[in-house]
Amino acid sequence: SAILGVLFLPILIVIAILIKITSSGPMIHWSRRIGQKNREFLMPKFRTMKVETPQLATHLFSDSKSYITPVGAILRKTSLDELPQLWSVLTGEMSLVGPRPALYNQHDLIEERTKCGVECLKPGITGWAQINGRDELPIATKVEYDLEYLNNCSLKFDLIILLKTFTKVVFREGVHH
Repeated sequence: SAILGVLFLPILIVIAILIKITSSGPMIHWSRRIGQKNREFLMPKFRTMKVETPQLATHLFSDSKSYITPVGAILRKTSLDELPQLWSVLTGEMSLVGPRPALYNQHDLIEERTKCGVECLKPGITGWAQINGRDELPIATKVEYDLEYLNNCSLKFDLIILLKTFTKVVFREGVHH
């Protein structure tokens, strides 16, 4: 994570400047998320939405595009808004691979993951459910993928997920906002 942070530093600086120039508010948004053992933590992302945007999963908005900043649209399509999460990997709150951390108010997702024992996993910047449908997946399906990851955790599986994530980001598969 530290090595990736250093490698991406020039890109991080350019993105931060573009956010500051094109919209008011902070460059980083600290999102309240649920991590390992259902503990709440603050996860950094480059701010892609207007400051007054409600804390909801993007797919729950009737018109999410009206909240997205001009630079935010590009950051979301390229998944560059996720880069600050390397900080959460460094601090031990997250891993590179694992279930995506739920928002603090996604009670249905948190409850289903807890029933299946998935809450024991450290959340990841990317994950098995993420590369198999992202926000398009219903909660039950997302949790099935999370459980499959829990039951098959290995370095090999993580490397496969990282490779598939890279491919999906490059070809912008599964990004709809």
